[in-house]
Amino acid sequence: MGSQYMYSALPTTQPASDNMDRIASTSTAAPDGYPLHYSDTVDGHKSNGDHDDTDLELANSATALRQDFDHDLQTRTYRVYKARWFGLVQLVLLNAIVSWDWLTFAAVSDTSAKFFRVKSTGINWLSTAFLFAFALSAPATIWVLNKYGPKASITIASVLILIGNWIRYAGAAVDDGYFYVVLTGQLLIGLAQPFVLAAPTRYSDMWFSDAGRVGAVAVTSLANPLGGAIGQIVGPSFASKPSDVPNMVLYVSIISSAATIPSLFLPAKPPSPPSARAEAPKLDLHAALRQLPKNGSFYLMLAPFAVYVGCFNATSSLITQIFHPYGISEDDAGLAGGILIIAGLVASAIISPIVDRTKKHLWAVKILVPIIAIAYTVLVFMPLTRDIVGPYIVCGALGAASFSLLPVALDLLTIVTFPVSPEVSSVVAWTGGQLLGAIFIVVMDQLKGGWDGEPAKTMLTSLIFQAGMAWLVVPCALLLGVWRFKKIIVGSDSHVVGTPPP
Repeated sequence: MGSQYMYSALPTTQPASDNMDRIASTSTAAPDGYPLHYSDTVDGHKSNGDHDDTDLELANSATALRQDFDHDLQTRTYRVYKARWFGLVQLVLLNAIVSWDWLTFAAVSDTSAKFFRVKSTGINWLSTAFLFAFALSAPATIWVLNKYGPKASITIASVLILIGNWIRYAGAAVDDGYFYVVLTGQLLIGLAQPFVLAAPTRYSDMWFSDAGRVGAVAVTSLANPLGGAIGQIVGPSFASKPSDVPNMVLYVSIISSAATIPSLFLPAKPPSPPSARAEAPKLDLHAALRQLPKNGSFYLMLAPFAVYVGCFNATSSLITQIFHPYGISEDDAGLAGGILIIAGLVASAIISPIVDRTKKHLWAVKILVPIIAIAYTVLVFMPLTRDIVGPYIVCGALGAASFSLLPVALDLLTIVTFPVSPEVSSVVAWTGGQLLGAIFIVVMDQLKGGWDGEPAKTMLTSLIFQAGMAWLVVPCALLLGVWRFKKIIVGSDSHVVGTPPP
């Protein structure tokens, strides 16, 4: 009868602080110096009745995983290895390249449409199909990362990127281009994306200590939009007229091919774990997939993450079409997309180390999520100014808040879902974001026009839709850590604090 708890023994090395960031949901005390890692099966409220057999099985399974791990943990020393930087750099390269590949044509949508003799909707489908492909390979990504680790995932992504790029070039190199051949190559690259985009949380957990994990996730995850920024800025210079499109695809294919080569030389794993969390046993994949749907805190973090990734993907893909009807050139719109991303990278480089040191995950989430919603609201009015200065400022603010949130949210997801292995929550979250991005692109494309006195292809209604979606998930972030959504959160690998539920 009553609640079943699973313990995880992690050494306490510093005083506990910041109840906002470490939420406890149990009145059962752990042994001195060891935090509890699992609350109740109902997000922190004690059950009034018996748990079913499945819940007891999961609880007993997680407890058993730790029994051989706990007894000598306090005397264990950990170290990190220089080889971790090699894999980190390769993840940065591949995440940047796969995003550049995604936005190759979106950055010059009008020029590409003329070359392939299709409407702008056809060019949008090069981005949309890429995002849908993510969902197709997501289950395989979870399995590969869980069973074989980051090296296998990176290798698979490299092969798909290599093949996909040269198929795209084959389709673009012929007279007037074979659009559907290009689309096939784009789909292959889309299948590659989850293998590198979802790998950073698993890679950082395997190779980095407590003090560097959020930073490692930030560097590798944010390399993805960095590639998009490169595509937005460089694309118009590579293809200023329709006849330049084949050469643009060739240049990108050569760069992408070069970026895949180092994958062959990555070490599979470190000789020893870098932290207690890395060494702590995780649930097997089957048990993890059964436990994750029961975690209310996971849904509260998943909702804003997926919606904001979807909004960002839609904005990045459609940015030329958002501003071009109001007389803003492809070059200026592309630069706005670049500012969106570069400002985000700078802001994240400042925020991520601060969160790494202070462990203020929840404070960061609860501040950044409303700021992002406000930025999407202001973006609605920017095309109406018919001037580029306002869009530059708003895109910079939107990018800064969005990119600062990204690594913090990913690390928080791994914390609230422990002992589920990091790649499971990461892949699920990214898949949600990519699917919503694809859906938002389709919806926003269909919402063009319809305003008297505005250009025929105005995306004003589309931007209002996007702002509404951004506000819809704000309450989810604000509910994290309160009421029935209290959940054990480890502020670092060394301590946890909080108050029991009523």
